[in-house]
Amino acid sequence: MKAVPVKSPLKGEWMVLNSPGTKVPSHGTDFLGETYAFDLLQVNWNQMPLKFYKKSVLDYFLGRVHLNDCYCYGKPIYAPISGTVVEALDGYPERDPVQPLHDISIALKNAWFFDPKKQSIQDVAGNFIIIQGEKACAVLVHMKKGSIKVKKGDEIKSGDLVGNIGHSGNSTAPHLHFHLMDSPDPLTAKGVPCCFREYELYVNSHWIKIKEGIPKNKDRIRF
Repeated sequence: MKAVPVKSPLKGEWMVLNSPGTKVPSHGTDFLGETYAFDLLQVNWNQMPLKFYKKSVLDYFLGRVHLNDCYCYGKPIYAPISGTVVEALDGYPERDPVQPLHDISIALKNAWFFDPKKQSIQDVAGNFIIIQGEKACAVLVHMKKGSIKVKKGDEIKSGDLVGNIGHSGNSTAPHLHFHLMDSPDPLTAKGVPCCFREYELYVNSHWIKIKEGIPKNKDRIRF
């Protein structure tokens, strides 16, 4: 299946955490149409080890890193495709501070035991939107509570502001998870591959322009 070109849902510099450019399925599952999903977050590239937060590693493991300490928390998210908003669910609580063991246990529990008959899809996705486009549906999840700017039925264009990065649902840290799928119902949909129309990749101390590419895990990219 040929990858569908999409506009970047973010601006600025990002680290690719999980990508179909490295493995498929990128998250180890086809569940909820996630086969070709991306995770993107921001880190301080000038400090080792690479961290997504401003405090010390000890603070992180002791649960002292708050959402506002995370580099990408609250950053704007833009529609990667044009189309109709077929779902927009907000109001799901975020976990503050970030607590690695607790957050990972929640993620693993939902990954292994999620039951759509007994649980809400928001237990996995948190605050999220689904956009029905011409070639596929775009899903943007784990958004900041109260940040979603669109509602079901809205007609939007690629590049429109739709919300902000958060830490809701099946999230281990503030980041953006997004993917394409072939229908608007995550419970029955299949994943659709996508590529970015254009971005820059940092290689050997230089930025190079990429057209319709799929970055790999740990790539440093810029939109």
